[in-house]
Amino acid sequence: MKKIFYSIFSISLLLSATMSFTSCSDFFDPDTDDELDGGDYISSNTEMYTGFLGIMTKLQVIGDKEIFLTDTRADLLEPTDDSTPELIALYNYADNLQGNSYADPAGYYEVIIACNDYLVKMKEYRKNPDVDDDIWKDLVSSTVRIKVWTYKTLAEIYGKAVWFDTPITKVTDITEGEGFEFLELEPLIDKCINLMDTGFEGVPTNRTIDWIAWLDPSNVTNAANSQYRKWNWMVPPYEGIYGELNLWKGACLDGKGVDAESYYKKAADVLLNILTYYADCKYMTTPKDPGSTVYWLPSAATPGHYTPIWNNAQPYQCEVVAALIYDYTLNQTNTLLKHFSNEYPNKYWLRPSEYGIEHFIDKDFNPGATTNDTRYKCMFGTASGQPYIAKFRPVGSSVRVNPYQDDVHIYIYRATQYHMLLAEALNHLKRFTAMNGVFNTGVTKEIFVAGDAEWEGFSRNWTSDAEWGTRRYPSMGIRGCYGLTARPVKMSILELGERETFKFNDLAILDEAMLEFACEGKAYPMMNRMAVRYGDNSIIADRVCPKYEATGKAGEIRSKILAGGNWIPYDLKISSEQKNDTDQNTDK
Repeated sequence: MKKIFYSIFSISLLLSATMSFTSCSDFFDPDTDDELDGGDYISSNTEMYTGFLGIMTKLQVIGDKEIFLTDTRADLLEPTDDSTPELIALYNYADNLQGNSYADPAGYYEVIIACNDYLVKMKEYRKNPDVDDDIWKDLVSSTVRIKVWTYKTLAEIYGKAVWFDTPITKVTDITEGEGFEFLELEPLIDKCINLMDTGFEGVPTNRTIDWIAWLDPSNVTNAANSQYRKWNWMVPPYEGIYGELNLWKGACLDGKGVDAESYYKKAADVLLNILTYYADCKYMTTPKDPGSTVYWLPSAATPGHYTPIWNNAQPYQCEVVAALIYDYTLNQTNTLLKHFSNEYPNKYWLRPSEYGIEHFIDKDFNPGATTNDTRYKCMFGTASGQPYIAKFRPVGSSVRVNPYQDDVHIYIYRATQYHMLLAEALNHLKRFTAMNGVFNTGVTKEIFVAGDAEWEGFSRNWTSDAEWGTRRYPSMGIRGCYGLTARPVKMSILELGERETFKFNDLAILDEAMLEFACEGKAYPMMNRMAVRYGDNSIIADRVCPKYEATGKAGEIRSKILAGGNWIPYDLKISSEQKNDTDQNTDK
């Protein structure tokens, strides 16, 4: 049993709101004023622990930000008659979004500032003879991943960011020089990959905290009974971050005509390693067929469990890789329902566009789709004669009965997203059979051949021919699990040539992502990556601009996107004079 139990009483004193270790309250209840900053120093394992929770509260604050910054500009969402000038400006690709609270990246930099401060304090605290070094390493590794994930998110939204490692106390301390680097997309991705590769103070970035083993060791072999199970989902995971970063690096190199195969291989390897780990049931104490419970494979069980991915009290265990979790009873909320729902007291600022809705049932865009398609039925609803996004709380929800229960969990990574990222990597490795299996038809015993280079990293346990016997829920592919017609993909470079084959398949994957990850802040960043890879912003414009035809703005928006308006225009460069003025105003 870890020594942390000695400090439970101390922790309850440090947190302004009660955090019970024997009830359903959890780490999301601390007052962020308790985080360590300025001249404070970590002096105990308790403060090492609570300081990390302070970072998590800041991460929680920005959970819904990427959704509004990207999906509003993608194909699906449009402002309602009651929407705000800020959302309308964002929607219309305004050239100048300075002062727009949605576009302002300050919340992301608050997370980075907290991470930097914590790492500096942790470096000093490691000298303490009482430090629990294993937990120290786990917390440091997790903190570095949070920092890198935040920078990756800035990269895919703004196309640039300010990099700094030195501890500061507020965003207005970010100035030209003095250890601050204003980096464009590719050098920013390079910085992220380098930090993931090197770690911090000799600690690798792939260490994870087993909160159950640390705080609830009696339930290590019975995780389902532990209240700390969801704590293991809260930190952005190594495989997702590293896999995505390598896809971004590959896209940057491809855009310059430079060979990027090694980066696509890194992405494929890291994603396959974790997906096969789950397919092989190695997460279980005794690996065996999970029976009726499928983990991290799109399967026959997926359609019946699609709605509970969001409309559930906790993240859905067969889909969640990492998620930010909220509890409205503790005043922890995001604003998804506020924006999407038309039930009082919500504002109904954003609704689905007719063009975006049509994508789900247009058989040219979504082969084989009907109005009975699982995702279509989950995504949309009508209340008081108005269409709304029903994904996060459908009318009649037995989980969020009231419209003010805005505690929807927000997925940082989902299992299906790992499969989508893997398909993208396999495409660029010319492993087209495996790509098509992951993407369309499933990894079946008829096509899987152990030892074949095409299937490197997979195992027979993806198929129904599992090592423990006939598997009840084998991989059926991202589209196959919904019973949809396979999207056309190219299985050879002979017809179109290498680059055009890659592009054809990439765009098929992108179109699927627009459906699978609608209103999750994941599809538009993928559009940006494809545009970088092929030097072709029409990839974005073709998918977005038809939404604006009803208002006569399609041509204007296309021109903006083709000119680079796909990135959020927000200038964070603050001169020393501006900084001094801001500080003086703050002091007043």
